[in-house]
Amino acid sequence: MKERALLMRWLALAAPLLVLLALLALLLRSGSSSLQALPPLLIGSGMLLSSVVARRRQRRQLLLALRDSDA
Repeated sequence: MKERALLMRWLALAAPLLVLLALLALLLRSGSSSLQALPPLLIGSGMLLSSVVARRRQRRQLLLALRDSDA
């Protein structure tokens, strides 16, 4: 069980670390080689946005379920 919790923590850090690594690559590279950092930047950003949208949807569904149970 502890291994799974540790794995989930590392996976939660994967998207932000990917974005940071891509930004670092953009800063350190010059010219056309800096374009190679764009796909990881876009993928990491997409993963973060997807996570935010999913979390917001879950919270809304939970709130609606709580409201329905009170009525």
